[in-house]
Amino acid sequence: MSPDQDAVRERYANAARRALAGEATGELGAQHYAGEDVPETVAATSLGCGNPLAVADLRPGETVLDLGSGGGLDVLLSARRVGPSGRAIGLDMTDEMLALARRQAAQAEVANVEFVKGTIEAIPLPDNTVDVVISNCVIALSPDKPAVFAGVARVLRPGGRLGVTDLLAEETLTAAERAAADEECLGGALTADDYRALLHAAGLVDVDIRRTHEVGNKLYSAIIRASKPH
Repeated sequence: MSPDQDAVRERYANAARRALAGEATGELGAQHYAGEDVPETVAATSLGCGNPLAVADLRPGETVLDLGSGGGLDVLLSARRVGPSGRAIGLDMTDEMLALARRQAAQAEVANVEFVKGTIEAIPLPDNTVDVVISNCVIALSPDKPAVFAGVARVLRPGGRLGVTDLLAEETLTAAERAAADEECLGGALTADDYRALLHAAGLVDVDIRRTHEVGNKLYSAIIRASKPH
């Protein structure tokens, strides 16, 4: 079962509208950024389940793409890590989230960022133009994960890296339990084996998947790394 894309869009649009109105929306996501020097108003809009910046090992001068960039927290942190010679791109399908992210970037006076509207199943970037793809618990929301991973492999430069946090489901998750999780847009989480198989099918290598913590009934946050062959 995969989440309905319209339901996902509306859920995140509502969160963005609350953030634009000055309400904190992502206390659970913000806890993963302890020690990061970011404004409280930015951290409070995080809706993720991890910190992909702790996964991706960004380097000065790199181009990084954040799939489902939301309020822009990971893009702003990425921009700081890749420096003035690098570039951080946020991709999101929700107008309200894009507006929020652009406002956050302007307030933070960060210049080496760009926010692009589109879906993660059809990444609107040229082939072989990105050094690192990150994402914070968004891929599980996609109704077409093979398309997501194929797009990642396409836009990554040879030797480029995928470093994401995402949701994983236990092998024992039943259809009824998955349907219950889908009420929170979590029913599309892959098992670790399925995730690994889809990454390999897209042509990515060096796949490493590690659970970090439980986020729901038989659902876990995980760190996932892979790379594109040289």
